[in-house]
Amino acid sequence: MAGMDVKPTGNIDADFTAMMIPHHQGAIDMAVAYLRYGTDPQLRRIAQEIVVEQQQQIATMRLAPGQPLPPSAPAFTQPEARMGIPAAAQGPSTVSHDAMAASPAMQMK
Repeated sequence: MAGMDVKPTGNIDADFTAMMIPHHQGAIDMAVAYLRYGTDPQLRRIAQEIVVEQQQQIATMRLAPGQPLPPSAPAFTQPEARMGIPAAAQGPSTVSHDAMAASPAMQMK
């Protein structure tokens, strides 16, 4: 949420992307946390869609005003991205809400 606190520059295109990119990234972070800890199949599907769609929209918003795209990184579901994540956190589990809230992906930015 803090990333959306942008002082207007007068350039609506720049201001829009400066606020929307952190907003979309927050949605991605929350969806990733749900995919790591959530168990409901319908919500997991929605979370997967959020990750894909929001990443595509961020890329489009960066490209529109000519901003460079960030370097590619493996998806959190790929083995190299999962290294260091406890096995219990790599799939559906019964992790408590408190544990999910403590996840770095759920911390306010």
